[in-house]
Amino acid sequence: MKLSEYVNHDAVGLADLVARGEVTAAELASTAQRAADLVNPQINAIVETWPAQDSPAPGSTPLAGAPFLIKDIAVAMAGQRVELGSRLVAGNVAGTDSSLMTRFRRAGLVTLGRTATPEFAYSTTTEGVLYGATRNPWDPTRSPGGSSGGSGAAVAAGIVPLAHATDAAGSIRVPAAANGLFGLKPTRGRISMGPDADEVFNGLAVHGVLSRSVRDSAALLDLVHGPEVGDPYFAQPPERPYAQEITRSPGSLRIGLLTRPWGGRTVDGTVVDAALRSARLAESLGHRVDEVEVDLGVGWEEFTLANARLWSTNLVTWIDGFAAALGRPVDSTTVEPEMLASYTYGQRVSGTEFVHALTVRNSVARAIGRYFTAYDLLLTPTLPEPPVRLGTYAEGAAGADGLGWLAQLLHRSPFTAAFNVAGTPAMSVPLETDPATGLPVGIQFAAGYGREDVLFRLAGQLERAAPWAQRTPAVWAGGHHDA
Repeated sequence: MKLSEYVNHDAVGLADLVARGEVTAAELASTAQRAADLVNPQINAIVETWPAQDSPAPGSTPLAGAPFLIKDIAVAMAGQRVELGSRLVAGNVAGTDSSLMTRFRRAGLVTLGRTATPEFAYSTTTEGVLYGATRNPWDPTRSPGGSSGGSGAAVAAGIVPLAHATDAAGSIRVPAAANGLFGLKPTRGRISMGPDADEVFNGLAVHGVLSRSVRDSAALLDLVHGPEVGDPYFAQPPERPYAQEITRSPGSLRIGLLTRPWGGRTVDGTVVDAALRSARLAESLGHRVDEVEVDLGVGWEEFTLANARLWSTNLVTWIDGFAAALGRPVDSTTVEPEMLASYTYGQRVSGTEFVHALTVRNSVARAIGRYFTAYDLLLTPTLPEPPVRLGTYAEGAAGADGLGWLAQLLHRSPFTAAFNVAGTPAMSVPLETDPATGLPVGIQFAAGYGREDVLFRLAGQLERAAPWAQRTPAVWAGGHHDA
């Protein structure tokens, strides 16, 4: 298959070609590898590729045979390395498939490698020491976001049509916005984190995917959602497949518009204008949009402090566990400066402080929940500025302790983390671009607990009204001449 043909299909489209016998899954895997060979050296999105292990039955699922990549954290493929982007964990090999990996196989996806993540996924840029910085395909001098930056860059550049991602404070939506992709963070409990973890970051983290089409994300969520035995959270199953929701009318939705983020940081004028244009688009589709203020339930400083305590104490258990298992020291030879600072901070958090952080989580969940009794959705920019230049985060974090590093992350992405704390779904939709640079500008829509159905209905409507598939980045597999 020609690359120019391959990149014109999303995962559902490629799987349909396999089902109709026009191409084999092996041919698609070979084409994806060719795409990786051509463009990955320019963006450093993939840290390792593997030969295709699975031969799914054509047509067995809507995604059977589609090439796929997994993020280097929170999902494990038996016999393959999972290193969490850290020198501390370098060379670690998974003994068995994780629950989600089993579901990816059952979905018929052909997993061809793992994508870059910042160390322990503890950043919203992807510039780790272990494998180096990942670059944005739209402008390789800029960040692709994080922590799913490798997956975002790989999908945006046309290597694969969709890739695994995780999100604990925006790590699906941030790279979706930075790379011009669709990314939906599911409801807490929608996809199991098992079996080795009941929850990650005390329920703040979830699994998901990044894709170029809404239907790909819907199809995959249909195939992997649902609890495992022993899971601590339960999200009510959807009334119908999400793949059906994207073609259903959302009706007339009540949408709140928030352009000033919690914490009060300045939002780039280009981004505010993009959000206002998106609000007008929603109104033109029959929705009611009102400017709103949204109660977070706690002050921004308390919100930041609680997140820092939850994140850093979890980090301590990860680092100590891997250090003991692999017989390695915890120092500057194995762990990056921001993580060492966060590790040290986490060691000082008391049990009482940790429990108080969980109380803050509850306050935020209740406040966000109250908002969604009055409105169906909340519209915000995903990020307060276009993708930043590589190195920006390091400059802002020089000398910071663990609280300072987390504050830096929330400052860079102030619109996203509230929905992780609340456990509610949210999506970034690539509706806009910066007129001056052509860089993507993502628009976030958040919904109440368990209401991915509403998000998918609106996403399908927006994709039809303002399609983005024709926009491609400077680094693009489809731009290479092939026979």
